[in-house]
Amino acid sequence: MNMNQVINMIIRQIMRRVINKGINAGVNKATSMRAKGGRDDGDGLTPEQREAKRAVRQERRARRAARDADRM
Repeated sequence: MNMNQVINMIIRQIMRRVINKGINAGVNKATSMRAKGGRDDGDGLTPEQREAKRAVRQERRARRAARDADRM
């Protein structure tokens, strides 16, 4: 084996470990958020802001439903 192959082998092993740690960290973060009850959408919002956000979401759904109905 020449030196280039040895270096590539070592780099591949290191990269594999780093990528796996990143994937595991992301999966752990996602599962811990799910265990806590989902995303933090409403943190720090006043009741009025929450209601406005809900109204916007409902309006968006209504538009999407109307667009889908038009397609049919």
